[in-house]
Amino acid sequence: MSNIQEQIEQELTEARAVCDVSGGTSAECAAAWDAVEELQAEASHQRQVKPKNSLEQYCDDNPDAAECRLYED
Repeated sequence: MSNIQEQIEQELTEARAVCDVSGGTSAECAAAWDAVEELQAEASHQRQVKPKNSLEQYCDDNPDAAECRLYED
């Protein structure tokens, strides 16, 4: 997770630099901020991933165990 935060910080710095050079209304500036937004969205998505509980972890390791069988009606 810290890796994506580092990437966000790097993209923020680059976006500010691009906007300072090419202007706040330029296409390059908009593209740079789009890259920042995409990384922030990915970071948000990663935070929402629910960790597996102990039964799910057990079933990943032992898919043939009786506790892990799935029956269809």
